[in-house]
Formats: sequence, C-alpha cells, structure tokens
Amino acid sequence: MILAPLAGAALILSVATGPDIVPNRSSELSVAQKNAAAQKLVRTATDCIARTVAADPRFGSQADFGDVIVDSMPACLGPVRAMIDLYDEYFGDGMGEAFFMGPYLDTLPKAIIKLIGDHKE
Repeated sequence: MILAPLAGAALILSVATGPDIVPNRSSELSVAQKNAAAQKLVRTATDCIARTVAADPRFGSQADFGDVIVDSMPACLGPVRAMIDLYDEYFGDGMGEAFFMGPYLDTLPKAIIKLIGDHKE
C-alpha cells in the first residue's frame, strides 16, 4: 500500500531536514489566519508533488502510483518541510508530522489526480 513507503519517506524527510527554529508567532494570529497560512503551504507542497509526479515517465503506466508519489518526495522537501514546520509552530509541537502522516497522506493521491487532471484540460 502507499502508506508504508510514504511513512518511510516522511521519516527520512524529518531526519534529513531537521528542526527549523522560528520564533513562535502563533499567539498573534487568529485560528482563521493560521488555517489560511497552513492551507497556502499545503497547496504549495501538493502542487510540487503533483508536478513531479506528472513529469515522471512512469505516471500513467503500469507503475505503482504510490511508488511514483514516494519517489517525488525528495524533489519537494522544501515545501513539505515548510508545511510541517508551520503546523508545528501554529498548532503545537508534533502536529505537523501528525498532519502529514494522517490527513495529508490520506488525501494526497486524490489531490494529485485532481490537480493533474485540471492541468490537462
């Protein structure tokens, strides 16, 4: 399944990039502002992954879609790390990885297919 390889990629991602120390600004923002900022970074990370997947010659072939997504992660370390770090900053330490490993990865394949389909039309 796609979750095991993505979990491995997430672990490699978190170890390779390490923590990014940023002053905590979360108390200055409303929940709506935090969500809006987080959604911008979610979109940036997802767009990067979708572009990388679409450019992969295995996309659309008999290759496992999950493998293509996992192989796209190194090209998108910056946006993914920024998303995880922002979630940690705004919603609490560890929340970024929890979001990435849970809701984000659960919806990522469908989001990629939709983004790639929208760009083909």
